[in-house]
Amino acid sequence: MGIYSEKSVANFKKGYNCAQAVLLSFATIAGLKDEEALRLASSFGGGMGRLREVCGAVSAMFMLAGILRGYTEPANDEIKAKHYALIQDLALKFKSKYNTIICRELLGLDVGPDSPVPSKRTFEYYAERPCENFIRTAAEIVESELLKERGKDFEIEINGNKD
Repeated sequence: MGIYSEKSVANFKKGYNCAQAVLLSFATIAGLKDEEALRLASSFGGGMGRLREVCGAVSAMFMLAGILRGYTEPANDEIKAKHYALIQDLALKFKSKYNTIICRELLGLDVGPDSPVPSKRTFEYYAERPCENFIRTAAEIVESELLKERGKDFEIEINGNKD
C-alpha cells in the first residue's frame, strides 16, 4: 500500500465521500488546492450524487487521469483515443478486482437511485461498508498507473526529501 491509498482511506474516515477521499489525497500532485479538490469531487459521492452509478473512487481516478494525462486538442482523434484507452485500462484494472465499477453493484444494492440524504457516519456504517477497499484500490491504481512516469522528481515530492 502506498502513501496515497492510506491518505485516501483516512480522508474517507474523516467523513469525505469516496471521490473526495481519493481526489483530496492527490490534490497537490494534481495542482489543486484542497478546497478545489473537495468541491470538484463533491458531486460524485454515492455513485454520483447517490444515484449509485459509477463508484466515486473510480470517478476520482478518472478525474486524476484527466488532470495528469488529459488532452486539450479537441480535433486530435489520436490523442483522444489514447486517453480513452487509458480510462478503459484504469477501469479494467479496477474491474479485475471487483468485476464492476458501478456503485450499486459494488455495494449489493437494488437498481435505482438512493435517497439523496447521506448516511450517518457511525462505527456501524464503516463496519458495513466495503468502500474503504474501493478507495484504496483506486488510489493504488492512480499511484501505479498515473504516477509511475513521474520519476525522481515525484519521489522527492512525496518523500519531502531533496537530498
